[in-house]
Amino acid sequence: MSKNIVLCGVGGQGTVLASKLISGAAMNKGIPVKSAETIGMAQRGGSVFSHLRLGDDTCCPMIANGTADVIIGFEPGETVRMLPYLKKGGQVIVSSKPVMPVTAALAGSNYNGREMLDYIKSKVENVVVVDTEAACKELGSSKIVNLLLLGAAVNSGALGLTADDIRQVITERIPAKFHELNFQALTYVGERK
Repeated sequence: MSKNIVLCGVGGQGTVLASKLISGAAMNKGIPVKSAETIGMAQRGGSVFSHLRLGDDTCCPMIANGTADVIIGFEPGETVRMLPYLKKGGQVIVSSKPVMPVTAALAGSNYNGREMLDYIKSKVENVVVVDTEAACKELGSSKIVNLLLLGAAVNSGALGLTADDIRQVITERIPAKFHELNFQALTYVGERK
């Protein structure tokens, strides 16, 4: 299995943890992993992205433009910024919930993410939009966006990993008191198909 995966969002959404869960699940299966992340602005609500390359034929962690098999987008605008990395026929999993950049808020913008989602749908054939806001409300936590999107990616087949692969790494890396909520989030999208 060889996969190039880009995860993108803003600080505080769990992008880096999602990247580590995918990496851990792949390593548990004996799949070599290379990764690179930007996390400097994560604590300030700035852009965050991770590049993950899974498989024996990877020599460096950075993904070239036009070669990502899947983009997991935690925020519509950030997902649009990463679209140049997606290969033709690639898959996008994206949250419908926008996070207004500080500069847009200061300028009085009415950014709501719809234009970004429309743009993604016009450029990408394989798009799964996840209503993470409704799911978080239903499951009672705003801290599960990462598992909702991971679950949607697993359900789509885009990662080459199973829900059980992710479940195993959750039990290894996340405190036990959060397991049940994370398991519910991981299967949320699949249960609604």
